Amino acid sequence: MNKTWNNKAWFMVIPVLVLVAFSAVIPLMTVVNYSVQDTFGNNEFFWAGTDWFTEILSSDRFWNALARNLIFSMIILAIEVPLGIFIALNMPKKGLGVPVCLVLMALPLLIPWNVVGTIWLVFGRVDIGLLGYTLSALGIEYNFTQNPIDAWITVIVMDVWHWTSLVVLLCYAGLVSIPDAYYQAAKIDGASRWSVFRFIQLPKMKRVLLIAVLLRFMDSFMIYTEPFVVTGGGPGNSTTFLSIDLVKMAVGQFDLGPAADHLLPDHPGPVLDLLHRHDRQRCPGRIREENR
Repeated sequence: MNKTWNNKAWFMVIPVLVLVAFSAVIPLMTVVNYSVQDTFGNNEFFWAGTDWFTEILSSDRFWNALARNLIFSMIILAIEVPLGIFIALNMPKKGLGVPVCLVLMALPLLIPWNVVGTIWLVFGRVDIGLLGYTLSALGIEYNFTQNPIDAWITVIVMDVWHWTSLVVLLCYAGLVSIPDAYYQAAKIDGASRWSVFRFIQLPKMKRVLLIAVLLRFMDSFMIYTEPFVVTGGGPGNSTTFLSIDLVKMAVGQFDLGPAADHLLPDHPGPVLDLLHRHDRQRCPGRIREENR
């Protein structure tokens, strides 16, 4: 008997492909297009080849931002993974405390990133924030807007408060999937708490821990909103991570006049000439009014 194959179900994949194309592929190709071209406005592009890549790879600004990003990610992983495992091990496995703890753990994950930054921005202020006011009352100098160490501590604690719950929930899911027979056998053998964790719980959590580490590394490496709201990349460039630096280059420096005045105050001649031509292309009416 010959079976007729019906492949019409593959048409249901088309909406997903269209969504992915508009949300990922097209923006990615736009980024690739801009990475090899230059523009002075008026929708005119000039081929730049690999000049931008060469400039980025030879830029101390890029490598410093990358180093700050890697250090931040390593600190976050070193704190959140052990802390998440510890909290998950001490959460109840039965009774009314289970849903209560799960809800409490999920609450920080429901808060939008910009709101998290706003919360800690107010929380850390010395005049109206509970944290800043308390530390000031105790005689501890704390100012995340002027002290780089205070800014780093604030950003790290903020991220730990916001994202440790994700590690806790993943670890807890791995722990509750362990059959009771393992614990009963360990109890019969007289295994200690450390032995149970090392030989039973930790091996069973390897997969969820791998997912947790990957997710937290990717999220911490791409962090932007929270530190940008709290510190704006400062003081100075102490918390200017790679994403913040890229946004400053792409968005902040797109306004060429103020950027050139800020970056090249000692050599304004060629830059001002370029900006003048750029303004003529973008705003010819304003240039004619200024010439009057």
